[in-house]
Amino acid sequence: MGRVQSAVKNIAFGQMGNFITQLLGFVLRTVLIRHLGDTLNGVNDLYTGILSVLSMAELGVGTALNYSLYKPVAEKNLDKVKSYMQLYRRAYRVIGLVIAVIGLLLTPFLPYLVKQPEGITLRDLTLYYFIFLFNTVSTYFVAYKYSLVNAEQKNYIQTNIITVTKMITVSLQIVVILTTKNFYAYLLTAAAVELAQKIFVSYYLNKRYPYLTEKDITPLSKEETGEIVRKTKALVLHKVGDVARLQTDSMIISGFINVTLVGIVGNYLMVLNSAANVVNIFFNSVLSSFGNLIATENKEKQYHLFKVYRFAACWIYGFSAVGFALLLTPFVQLWLGEEKTLAFAIVGAVLLDYYFKGDRIVLSNFKTAAGVFEQDKYLALIQGVVNLIISIVLVRKIGLLGVYIGTIISGLIANITKPVIIYKVILDKPVRQYFVDTVWYLAAVLSLFGVLFAAKQYVMPQVTISSFILMFVLVCVLFNGVFFLLFGRREEFKYLWGIVAGKLKK
Repeated sequence: MGRVQSAVKNIAFGQMGNFITQLLGFVLRTVLIRHLGDTLNGVNDLYTGILSVLSMAELGVGTALNYSLYKPVAEKNLDKVKSYMQLYRRAYRVIGLVIAVIGLLLTPFLPYLVKQPEGITLRDLTLYYFIFLFNTVSTYFVAYKYSLVNAEQKNYIQTNIITVTKMITVSLQIVVILTTKNFYAYLLTAAAVELAQKIFVSYYLNKRYPYLTEKDITPLSKEETGEIVRKTKALVLHKVGDVARLQTDSMIISGFINVTLVGIVGNYLMVLNSAANVVNIFFNSVLSSFGNLIATENKEKQYHLFKVYRFAACWIYGFSAVGFALLLTPFVQLWLGEEKTLAFAIVGAVLLDYYFKGDRIVLSNFKTAAGVFEQDKYLALIQGVVNLIISIVLVRKIGLLGVYIGTIISGLIANITKPVIIYKVILDKPVRQYFVDTVWYLAAVLSLFGVLFAAKQYVMPQVTISSFILMFVLVCVLFNGVFFLLFGRREEFKYLWGIVAGKLKK
């Protein structure tokens, strides 16, 4: 199966799985809010964020090893694959134990991280946290096996397993909430199903790749191990910085404002992330294909496909950012009521970072596929420090908006520096054209937002289901129509249309 075919299959299964899981997640969150309340909803989001921070103990080992697997998998060198997988297994077992220890040491600080947990005792907060911790730690004793599937460009296998698990988990959790209205039962249901999934995954992948259980494994050479260690050291700084920039917002909001607001913000982010996951599946599904591309093709081919990748991101993220800027708050208003909406300035700040995040995903994925980690190893750390300082200072002065101003400013550092590294180290091209394209894409997106914002005053003077649908259709037609007129003659668009047209003919 070729790179394009593999990517298309990964995207198709990914989108189907995402639609199912996000729809069920939306229903589950609605049931959770209405039957257990905003505070427990906030605790749920906060602990998810805290465990994401703890997962930084992985520190890029998986990324470095995934990159190392691309070549031996492409060459069908099973002896080398076994050697890498043995190292991966040992590393992840250690990581799981490290996360468990750090997680337990964090327990005494929970009262300082959860502000104003109305009606929840410290004992309950602690036990809830232990259930979350168990789910996270147990993942590391199985997750390493997915790296082999992904290196073969068969990401859809992991997607399908996760989709089925999510369907079972969420369906049972909805029933549990409706029948028991008990948060413990809600959490333990997920823990039981996910544990069963991990046992199944271990058995299934051992059957699919029987050589994973073989004992005659040649250890990696010092040079090969040293390369992984060097990349991992660089990725340590990337990981720590990313966590400080991306995973601390909920803790800052909970610690400086209150935990209930974490849940209200989480309602917005759930809707935003549901759509973002649709977009991210496209971009993340081609990551392993890019790894194969960079390992086997010349720089001109790499440069051409990078531009295609980036063009697609600017169009899709621009369209979704404008759509959310106009429709996200009306959707939350229809869904949960006006009292659970956020100010436009806050939503706008979140979406501005979301748009630029589209560029960062392209840059990070391409750089990861090429195994380029060391040149900007301090960048993410700098971003994390900048984010924490600005967010903590501004949250005291202007509240919630200050948290997202810190996120935007720290994110833009990568939007400026990563293209320079990619064009110099990987593509061997001048970077000027990248920034010229950035200006054109951003100008088009902002202009279209201005036009649609003005049209909204007439199309949706009041938020109703019919006016919402009408505005949604207008955004889809006008944004994509104008974007096509502006950029439809570019080689990047012609390449993408060629793929789509070919699939439609089949």
